[in-house]
Amino acid sequence: MKKNLFIWQFAGITFTAVLGTLLHFFYEWTGVKIFALISAVNESTFEHMKLVFVPAFIFAIIQGIFSKNDYPCFWVVKLIGITIGTLLVPILFYTLGGSFGELSAVINIAIFFVSVIVGYLVELFLFNRLSCKWWLTGLAITILVCILILFFVFTFYPPKIPLFLDPVTNGYGITK
Repeated sequence: MKKNLFIWQFAGITFTAVLGTLLHFFYEWTGVKIFALISAVNESTFEHMKLVFVPAFIFAIIQGIFSKNDYPCFWVVKLIGITIGTLLVPILFYTLGGSFGELSAVINIAIFFVSVIVGYLVELFLFNRLSCKWWLTGLAITILVCILILFFVFTFYPPKIPLFLDPVTNGYGITK
């Protein structure tokens, strides 16, 4: 069971890292507005958070189809892991940026990969350690869907705060 879980988590890291990387460019490549929901539309920190959340959520659905019965707290663990991975993007970006000034592209890419890896490692640690009440599954799924909806809404209607500011264009949301 543990070996299988490790394989799933490694596959999740790979899936999320590859799809997140592709989604960074997908909207720019296609210009199709519907793809803005799941891919980056600018270089804001918020859009980079989406690149962790969306692929990790998609992978959670795939993994859940095959292994949710093996782990009674599957969706609670996924909520925790995906949230930690997603929130690490602004935490690391603003902490490192505040400490060292403007960050290089290499550091920004490393922040993405570290965030993905940490999220999945947290899940790996929690899967066999958490016990949950049955109703927490529904709550966890509801929270994940609400977060996804917020990503959709804020892509088209971003608040005018630094998290959503594109440092390249000094604009918010879809700038092209």
